[in-house]
Formats: sequence, C-alpha cells, structure tokens
Amino acid sequence: MKKIRIISEKLPGFSLAEMLAALVIGTMVFVAVLGIYSRAENSANAVMHKLDSSRLSAEVIQSIAEDIDRMLVTTGSDTKITIDNKFEHGYPTAKLEILKTIYDKKDNKQIFEKIVWQSSYDNAVGGLVLYRSHSGIAAEDKLLDEQKENWEKELFVPVCAGVTFFRIQVPKDAEFKDFQDKWTDDALPYGIVVTISFTEPVKTVAGTFDVPDTEKITRTIAVDRTRKIKFTFVLREGGGDANDLNKNTTDANDIKNNIPDMNNL
Repeated sequence: MKKIRIISEKLPGFSLAEMLAALVIGTMVFVAVLGIYSRAENSANAVMHKLDSSRLSAEVIQSIAEDIDRMLVTTGSDTKITIDNKFEHGYPTAKLEILKTIYDKKDNKQIFEKIVWQSSYDNAVGGLVLYRSHSGIAAEDKLLDEQKENWEKELFVPVCAGVTFFRIQVPKDAEFKDFQDKWTDDALPYGIVVTISFTEPVKTVAGTFDVPDTEKITRTIAVDRTRKIKFTFVLREGGGDANDLNKNTTDANDIKNNIPDMNNL
C-alpha cells in the first residue's frame, strides 16, 4: 500500500501586537470622527440659537415700536412717556410706560390708554421675563387683536422669557450722543433706544450681569416724527464750497418751463 502523506500548510495570521495596533488606530479614527461631528453640531446649534435669539429680539423691539407709533400718532401734552432702569438680582431691567389721557365732558382727565413694557426677575426661570400690560378706556388691544374684559386690563401678560439684558434709554439732546436711564418729564423725549439680548451673561466685577455689545440688539425709535431734521452739506471730493452744489442744481421752475407743451406736438 502506498502511504499518503498529508502536508498541512500553516495559514498566515495576525499577531496580537498587530491586532492591538489596528484596534488602537480604529479607536483613534472613531474618536476623531465623533469630535468633528460634535463640533459641527455645536456650531450649527450656536448659529441657530443666534438666529432665533436675533429674530425674537427683533420681534420684541418691533412690538414696542408699534405701540409707540400708535400711541404717538398725534404728539401733544395728552401723551406722556415714563422710563426707568434698575437692577434685579444683578440683571439690568427696564420699564416703559406710555400714558394717553383725554378729557371728558366735565373736563375731568381720564386715562384713555396705558401700555407698560417691563422686565422682572422670575425665580422659577432663574432669569428675566418680559411683560406687557394694556389698560384704559380703549378696550381694544392692537397687539393681542382682541377685546379685553375689565378684570384683564391691569394684568401683565408674559411676552417672552430668557431675557438676559433689557435696557430702555432716551437721548439727552437731539445729537443722540449721550443717553440717560430715566425720563419723567411731561414733554416727549427726542427718541427711545431699546436694547435687548438673550445671550448667556457674564458676571462683572461690580457683581452685576452683562452681555457683550456684539450680542445686544439695539434699535432707536423716533418719537416726534414731525420734527425738523438739520442737514449738513460736506465738501465735494474735487474741492469747492458747499454752495457750489446750488450752482449745479436746476431750479424746479426751470424744469417746469422747459417741458414742451404736448398739445403743440
């Protein structure tokens, strides 16, 4: 009988060191991918949060501006604005009151409409909440677009939470360079500057909370739209006095005289 020799060939394999090295490299790649994904997600969330906060800030300021415009359509002594700023639990808060009064048949002064915008600290949310109230003889609330009952007029309705900075100022003069935090005069201010932010605040050395200026949304609201605006003429780049502008300007009557008569064509 022939003997059959079975030759077993040893198949090549991985050593323990090679497997450990592959496992370590794979783990490092996986961690790097997770880190890139986490940073991308955080960046996207930060951008969305900034867009949402900016949109909310713009909507709040727009609502305040609409109240001011509607109450001050006709400026006069029957409309009064009161502004006050203070700190609550270290957060800057503000209060804006717009009061419009009328006189009845007996010449008694009556509150026709009063709107109050006010931010206050709320322990439940651990931050500021912006409120608005509407009262007076005028039962119709333009913001809520509905009629209110008498018992609802003096209630403060929460507009939004998460406010970290809310300040309302008025310019000291028509130059709009210096501002003050209080206004109690009977005369109307030159304008109203509203600043709001929803960004995480930082604690200052004085113990109060503040927000970087780049994270604040500010809008200047005109009060007296009928005021005269002074224009200043500057020198032209090519030289010459500002009066030269008038020399190059054609008078409106000259333009009218140079228009041909269509009936003669």
